[in-house]
Amino acid sequence: MKPKLLSTLPGYSARLFAADAFAGVTVALVALPLSIAIAIASGANPATGLTTAIIAGFMISALGGSRVQIGGPTGAFIVVVYGVIARHGYDGLVLATLMAGAILVLAGVLRAGSLVAYVPEPVVNGFTIGIAVIIGSSQIKDFLGLATHGLPADFMPKMATLWNARASLNLAALGIGLAGLALIVALRRLFPRLPGLIVAVAAVSATAAVLHLPVDTIASRFGALPAGLPMPALPQVSTARLAELLPSALVIAFLAAIESLLSAMVADRMIGGSHRPNAEVLAQGWANIASALFGGLPATGAIARTATNAGIAR
Repeated sequence: MKPKLLSTLPGYSARLFAADAFAGVTVALVALPLSIAIAIASGANPATGLTTAIIAGFMISALGGSRVQIGGPTGAFIVVVYGVIARHGYDGLVLATLMAGAILVLAGVLRAGSLVAYVPEPVVNGFTIGIAVIIGSSQIKDFLGLATHGLPADFMPKMATLWNARASLNLAALGIGLAGLALIVALRRLFPRLPGLIVAVAAVSATAAVLHLPVDTIASRFGALPAGLPMPALPQVSTARLAELLPSALVIAFLAAIESLLSAMVADRMIGGSHRPNAEVLAQGWANIASALFGGLPATGAIARTATNAGIAR
């Protein structure tokens, strides 16, 4: 369960450092705004996405079993996190994340990471498609600029709520959303190695600011982002609270383990490497414990960010 970093450092050269530095800057430009977006979609404060990307991302890279794995909050957690916050509040999510981290550490010690090889691929595909539908549905409100609050976590009630708010459609928000979507698709096709997400977000945001379009921004809705990390603190713990949040913690732990190991397997194919599954699971555990102590979200290996890193690193 030795971290991959310790095996990579011997023989590390200035050339490798230069390539890794460029990859690190590129991935950071993708990861930070994406982490903010995932936090907002999960019903959390955007600052928690930044905290998770920094704290958990560092832990996963330092202790993980993959040479190119990038960790942080991911879209797969949105529906779970949204539901936990709705039922138990944000404090409940922090405690569930802390519990999930402990479960993952135990799983890593017991070498359960190797079991991912037995997960059927149709299950993984169905899970991924289902998560995509959930994420897409959660973005309809802001994409259309609808004026509604407190969207239900479940899909059908959410669709009904959005339909009832259809009269509040904001054409400026819809136009900005369509422009950003078109620009992302075009840049990905024309310049696949360019960080198209960052370019699209910057261009569309600048356009909205210059034209003074009546659309919500992170600042107008949530206020300014913090200039530093919060101080670590333990959430309130009680026997009743632990029992209440155990099912959520198990779901978070399972998702973190599965997604991180699948992400590492994808990276292996890209760089011709071989990850260490049990070290990876152990790293996910410590990363989620650290994220919870700083008030962050659940974290795991992020396939899109890892693939970006692997594509540059190789």
